[in-house]
Parts: sequence; structure tokens; C-alpha cells
Amino acid sequence: MILIYVTNNNNDIKGLCKNVFVVILSEDYRINNTTHHTDQNGLDRLIVRRGLPFTITLHLRSGRESSLRFLFSSVSTGPLPKEQSGTKSTFSLTDSALKTAWSVSTNSPPGNVVSLSVSSPPDVPIGLYSLTLDQGQKVKLGEFVLLFNPWCAKDAVYMEEERDRQEYVLSQAGLIYKGTTKRIKASPWTFGQFEPGMLDICLKLLDENPKYSSDADADCSGRRNPVYVTRVISAMINSNDDKGVLVGNWSGDYDDGVRPSHWTESVAILHQWADNCCQRVRYGQCWVFAAVACTVSRALGIPCRVVTNFGSAHDTNSNLLIEFLYDEDGNDISDDSVWNFHVWVDNWMARPDLDAGYDGWQASDPTPQEKSEGVFCCGPVPLKAIKEGELNLKYDAPFVFAEVNADVVEYVKLTNGRMVKMGGSSIDVGHFISTKAVGSDERHDITHLYKHPEGSLQEREVFERAKHHHELQQKGEEPGLKVKIKVSPDMDIGADFDVFAVTNNTEADKTCRVMFYARIVSYDGKPGANCGFIEDLTMEVPTGKEKRLPLRLEYVDYGNTITSDRLIQLVLIVIESSPREFHKAKRTIVLENPDIAIKLLGEPRVNQKLSAQISLQNPLPEPLQNCFFSVIGAGLTDGKILIQNVGTVGPKQEVKYTVEFTPTSTGSRTLTVDFDSDKLSNIKGYLNIEIKE
Repeated sequence: MILIYVTNNNNDIKGLCKNVFVVILSEDYRINNTTHHTDQNGLDRLIVRRGLPFTITLHLRSGRESSLRFLFSSVSTGPLPKEQSGTKSTFSLTDSALKTAWSVSTNSPPGNVVSLSVSSPPDVPIGLYSLTLDQGQKVKLGEFVLLFNPWCAKDAVYMEEERDRQEYVLSQAGLIYKGTTKRIKASPWTFGQFEPGMLDICLKLLDENPKYSSDADADCSGRRNPVYVTRVISAMINSNDDKGVLVGNWSGDYDDGVRPSHWTESVAILHQWADNCCQRVRYGQCWVFAAVACTVSRALGIPCRVVTNFGSAHDTNSNLLIEFLYDEDGNDISDDSVWNFHVWVDNWMARPDLDAGYDGWQASDPTPQEKSEGVFCCGPVPLKAIKEGELNLKYDAPFVFAEVNADVVEYVKLTNGRMVKMGGSSIDVGHFISTKAVGSDERHDITHLYKHPEGSLQEREVFERAKHHHELQQKGEEPGLKVKIKVSPDMDIGADFDVFAVTNNTEADKTCRVMFYARIVSYDGKPGANCGFIEDLTMEVPTGKEKRLPLRLEYVDYGNTITSDRLIQLVLIVIESSPREFHKAKRTIVLENPDIAIKLLGEPRVNQKLSAQISLQNPLPEPLQNCFFSVIGAGLTDGKILIQNVGTVGPKQEVKYTVEFTPTSTGSRTLTVDFDSDKLSNIKGYLNIEIKE
């Protein structure tokens, strides 16, 4: 029997007895992790990707070289590993690596220092593995983490272009798009998938899912498949029916947690969840759910991007129609909704479970909206299936299709119970579907990947192929009067401005009853308090003339009730007196934020202190209390959020703050800044910094 001694220290070789293999691990971490593109996780442990060999160095006493042929190795993952489920494998030394099974081989010349190459197949489960050597006595060499491998052509998550892998796997910072179709705003987010502790937390998230609790080995075996892992991530980011990470809250009351708009990075959220025994983190909304899902996906090696859909439908009854129902006073009494924007993720993977042609980007939505197979999760579903209306394909194709391509129908329910069609549209849903461009901060419009051009023959054919019979089918009259809403060019938070109701008639003189009101609204379309109103105004509209009706919106009316989304919904209802016909126009506006200015003070070099001056001007006609700047950057702030209380900022006053930090790694890094106060929050800025040696 040959004893095996495991060490991380070269000096331990001295003085060991002659019948010992010495396995030196520490010197292999740097080479392996760099080769496997995991070095950003650190060099103090072995983290590798499947389908690519990694090396272990053996130091042998003289005369013991021949003992290698009797060496056996085994790897295992999970609490109850089994050969038949692929969570355990035992193998002996071979002359060359195998492509379809675990193997260990060596090409080292004869001598007492031997380099072993351990190879994994490209389709084995990911996770935390144990590595054991056996030569009559089993010795656990240690543990290593195995991840998906977008660099391996045989892996289901393979991406061909290196620039795509850099963006969708290795980049720790990104942009998330919010606002409305008229005003799209980029908001910075730090994913931080390589920050200390993140990989272990992401693996813990997999172990906390209910499928692991019910059958751990089956769950661990399923982790070979990125489709399976993506569904687990989608379910575990929300906490609706498991020990997931985030609690969703759209009520506006966040006193017992963190306001969703305050978050700027995933690291603090995941640390809070893991450090508190998997207690749910309060609170998140769609972009927070999506950003955290992106962090976990990239950490595990699944290419991922955050996607925003403007004019995003929530179809509650799966009929592919958004049915808006109003009473005669204009109150919305419907169940369906169209969100101003909604955010989810796309993951890149092959789909061998489907027919050919559906590999590539797959939509997945961790925001808890509807259940899928009894669990609050959604996807992954191929973008091609959504675009072509193939709604029988896994997973949740009808729901995602409706989000980007549902038709809108509007009805008025009269006091006698009769429903009158007020309008509708086939082009209100699914616009400017956006994600950050590869290698730049530009917005990349990917609408064409989700749907054919709006209103085109192809788009209509796809909808007709996909749609179900909707439940409120009624025939209504087409209106002859045209109504719309126009807005002022400059609508800044804190300012007073006008919006206009416009009517245009091309048939005959009309006498109309007009209701025009403005109300606060959240990004998911839920209405709040009124902030402007014109009620029951009788207006004459001459033939062929345009009639304008101004509505003044003043800060004194909207300032105390507007949410951090800074959205105001304008609703115009026009009722013709004879014949009695209803017309409706709706528009959501977003008020502009003040800008955060960030200026570097010095040359950015690794491991050298660097300063940045941050400034912001209060746009409001009243002071801001309890003002804070929060600063974070992967590779810049050592995984910590730097918080500075700047007190009170007077009306129209500028506040400045200088932050100091020490970059810990070279390359392109992003410094993200968030400003928060009692009356103004969700103000974000960022600066890309190139850190030199």
C-alpha cells in the first residue's frame, strides 16, 4: 500500500517517508482557474469548467513511479452520489483523456514529479465535487467546483464568439432599461458574480430548492441540464413557494424592508439571504428579480442577459388578449394589465428536448406572476418559439407570447350591464425590447428576435395562429372621432408643466362630454392618487378642426404621492352625445431625473487609492432630508457598499461628495452611485473606469 499525503505547501515535501505520494494542490489553482476562466473567483481553491481537463501535480519518492498504474480516482457530487445517476464516477489511469466519461491521464516523462490530467465530460452535473485517490486506501484530496462551460463546443451553453462570452458570462456590471416607450432610461447594476462568497451562495441556492429536499440525487443529476438549472433559478429568486431569495412588493409600503428602487447590485441581496439562514429579503420588483437571476446564471456558467420589454402585457387568463374593462366614470375594473415595462432574462443554451432549430436565447422570468407546473417560475422558452407563435413548446410559451404580442381590447360596462367596445389595438404591446449591447453601453434593440415587425402581415399571421378565443368577444362600433394626448417636451421632476387632450373630427360637428385626468402610476400599471383632473366638461368640436384642452400638472399636486418610478398616467375619455359613442386615449409619462456627475481625481491603478468626486443638484422647490450616496463597484470597493450621509440639500442646491476606494483588479470596471433621500430616490449614475497595472 502506498500512502498519499495532501498539502498546499511545497516545504512539506521534506522529511516525508519514502512510501508517500505528495499531492501539491496550491500550485495548480492558478494554472487551472486561469485556463478555465474562473480566476476572477480567486486562486485559493479549484474552480473548473466541464469538458476541459484540469491538472494535479504528484511528487513521488524515487522508485515509486511504477505504482501509478495501480492508482484509481473517483469524483462525486451531492449527499448520496450514485454511478447510475451520473453523480459519481470511478476511473483508473489511462494513456489519454476520454471525451465521454471522467478520466485521468498523464503525459509526464518518467520521474518523480507527475502531472495528472483529470477530464470531465461536457454533460455531467455542475456543482461541488469531491476528488478521491485510491491505491488500497482512499484519500480525499479535496473539493472542487465544476461549472457550465461556454468555451466548450460540446457543452449545451457553448457560445461561439469570445466577445459574447466576455459580456454574458464574465462581465460583472451592466445596464437595465426602465421608463416608457417615449423615454427609455438606462440604470446601472453591479452583478458581482465573482465577488467573495458569491459562488458558494449560488450553489447554496440550488441546494435550497424543494426538488433537492425531496430527492437530492435526482436534483443533483438534473444539474447537468441548463434548462433544469434555469427553471430552478427562476423559482428560487422569488420566495412565493419556497425558501427563495426575494419577496415581491408593489404596494408602495416598504417600511419593513428595502425599497426595490434602492438596490443597485446583487451581492448585498444574496449575502443577506445566505447570512440569515435563507430568510427572504424584502423587497424586489421585476428588475431586481431579473438582475439577481443574471448574477446566479453567470456565476454558474450559463450565459445570461437582462431584457426589458416596454408595454408588457400580463395576461391572467391565457387567452392572448388584454381586456380592459371600465365603468362609465372611467374606473378600471379589469383583471388584465399592461405594464409600462417589465424585465426578465434571456439565457443561452441548446434545447435537445425540442425539435431542431430552437437552440440559442431562451426567455426566463423569475418575477412571480403566474404558476408553471405548480411553481412560481417561468421559462426557459426559445425566442424563436415566441416569434413564430409556437405555443406548445416548453416552457410557458403562451404567457411570454402575450407579454410581447397580445392584442388590447377596451370596453365600457354601462349601468344596464351592456358592454360597449370603446377601442382596442394590436400594436400597444411589446415595444423596444432592450438589452445592453455587447462590449459597449449602447442600448441593443432585440424586438426582432421576439416578434415580427408590428402590424406586418407576418406578425398578424403569427397572432392568428397563436391566439385563443377570448372570453369577452363583443362587437362594437368603430369611432369616427379621433382623440389623443400630447405632452410638453420638458417634464422634469419638481417642475410644473402642461399636457393636452386633442380631439379631431373629420365628419360633422360634435358635442362631447370630456373627462381628462392625471394620476400617479407604478411601473406595473397600478394606479395611485389623482394629480390633475378635468371632469364632465362639455366641449364642441367643429367639423375638420382640432380642439386642444390643456391640463396643468403642478409639483404641489404630484410631489407628495409620486413613486420612485416617477410615472404619471394620463387618461382621456370622450363621450359623444349623439349617437352615444365612447373614445379613450391613454398615455404614461416619466419625469426626468437629475443627473449624477462622477469625476475621477487621479490616475486609476490597481492597489492604489483612488478618489472620485460625486455631485447632484436638487431639482425640487423644497429641501431634501436624510440624503445618502451609496457607491459600489466590482473590483473597486472590495465587495462593500460605501455609504455617505450628506444631510440636508436645499432647494435647487448642489451637493458634492468625494469617495475614496482602492481598485483590486485590472481591466474595465464600473463604479455605480445611488442617491437616496426622503423626497427623491432611485437616482443612479455610473462611470466606467479602466484600471491599469
